[in-house]
Amino acid sequence: MRKKIDFNSDMGEAFGAYTMGLDEEILEHITSANIACGFHAGDPMVMRQTVQLAEERGVAIGAHPGLPDLMGFGRRDMAVSPEEAKSYITYQVGALTAFTKAKKLQHVKPHGALYNMAVRNKELAKAIAEAVKEFDKSLILVVLAGTEWVQIVQEVGVKVAREVFADRALNPDGSLVPRSKPGSVIHDLNEVVARSLKMITQGKVTAINGQEIAIQADTISLHSDTPGAVQLAKTLKEHLKAEGIEIAPIGTFL
Repeated sequence: MRKKIDFNSDMGEAFGAYTMGLDEEILEHITSANIACGFHAGDPMVMRQTVQLAEERGVAIGAHPGLPDLMGFGRRDMAVSPEEAKSYITYQVGALTAFTKAKKLQHVKPHGALYNMAVRNKELAKAIAEAVKEFDKSLILVVLAGTEWVQIVQEVGVKVAREVFADRALNPDGSLVPRSKPGSVIHDLNEVVARSLKMITQGKVTAINGQEIAIQADTISLHSDTPGAVQLAKTLKEHLKAEGIEIAPIGTFL
């Protein structure tokens, strides 16, 4: 059976007069777009424009909801109750859905601190899954591969996509190395390509301490604001295809 993988990227993270990322260029190389919804980044104009760009290129659209933290770009932990999290998710997913032609999204991928907090907090992870299910039970929830969050989402009854990161280092327990630590983001093109292929074809990855850990991937993420991101996306896509790996939106095979 031919291996399939989704290639996703976070985008729509500009705000007002401030730009971020290379969305138009990255969209040429991905199959799914995670679009910011105005809490950690993005605004109504940026949301509309990014949705339109994705639709024009046939890229599947997903919401990228975050914590209400524009100043910190959604990367700072906040004291959020499960009920608050559910409301935040519903609000943001609903807003982005309204901008789509079909009034329908493929997936939801939490952003930044909200994503990382859900890896550690079972109640928060469950609340996010419940919010997605209540909004649209056909939506796919993208979560960090190799964590308990995967099982929690499945138990709630939501379709789950296990995500790995092309350019982010992992701890031995499978969690992302915090951006505040050296080596958390990998910039070397050859290393990103090699580790990505290993995760997808072998189901293995080397953690930041050198330990090899098992991992299973449905979708691989590359950040659009990483230096050299466009070339990185193009090269990685070429190598995946050369390995006989079909790149397709997660909604087509999950």
